[in-house]
Amino acid sequence: MTDAPLRFALIGTGRIGQVHAANIAADAEATLAWVADPFVEGARAVADRFGGRATDTAEEVFVAGDVDAVLVASPTSTHVDLIEKAVDAGIPVLCEKPIDLDITRVDALRAKVATAGVPVALGFNRRFDPAFAEVRARVAAGEIGALEQLTIISRDPAAPPAAYVAVSGGIFRDMTIHDFDMARFFLPDIVEVSAVGSTLFDEGARAHGDFDTAVVTLRAASGAVVTIINSRHSAVGYDQRLEAFGSAGMLQVANRSTSLVSLSTATAVEARAPYEDFFLQRYAEAYAAELRAFVALARGGTSDCSTFEDGRSALLLADAAQASATERMPVVVTSA
Repeated sequence: MTDAPLRFALIGTGRIGQVHAANIAADAEATLAWVADPFVEGARAVADRFGGRATDTAEEVFVAGDVDAVLVASPTSTHVDLIEKAVDAGIPVLCEKPIDLDITRVDALRAKVATAGVPVALGFNRRFDPAFAEVRARVAAGEIGALEQLTIISRDPAAPPAAYVAVSGGIFRDMTIHDFDMARFFLPDIVEVSAVGSTLFDEGARAHGDFDTAVVTLRAASGAVVTIINSRHSAVGYDQRLEAFGSAGMLQVANRSTSLVSLSTATAVEARAPYEDFFLQRYAEAYAAELRAFVALARGGTSDCSTFEDGRSALLLADAAQASATERMPVVVTSA
């Protein structure tokens, strides 16, 4: 592979696909060659704005001969087939999470991915958030001693539409799965999952048998404990915090505010602006950094991109959490 910009095919032009298109266009080492979406008008709109040729079929990009990398941002149900097509074509692929909602479909592809020698990365972008990445590096360097407790708080500003909940696979596979990958980024060997869930406010979750509120406890092989706190709504904005507690100290990541300015008066002290209220704002830097890391991986280098195995492990933890919350008992995991 030359040093020329990597020629990308983007599959899927929804909200997250448009974010990836903008990042590809802004990266000097990448260029958008193809944009595929069955809703071809969406593909044409993205291609007109960011470059590339539009098509209504993903198959065209795999035989075009001018594609160096594929970025899959289409619905979850298409992910396994598109990853397999990329692997068969020998084209590195970055696919949004999750690989699939069904672990059996993931496992059916596992051996081919493992032996193909084609880079396959999963879109767990939070690994590339500057603050989270800094804490992880400092924990790995031993700054706070042995990691004993990891707390991850992730609350969305508002619940998704009921139609989305119906096809999402539930809160653990859709939302908490990001937190499972973050937990494994710090503590890869998770051996037990305990989860509780409630439906307190979201009629969409209630209608589709899902939870809108959840707490998950993970136990690592070392004995370290991870606590994940989730909610589908947050009156204070997009609530994204992390705390790593060790034998010699603690590292924390606070929420990001929309302003660095605070106000103090006779009735309030250090009153601050609201937190950012959308994941695309909060993780804009992470998405761009993830793309840069994938470009390096596609060129034969190394990166912190989540692998196919990471994606599989996160789904195993999500399945275990679902079982634990439903059956009200801890679940032992052996290969996550």
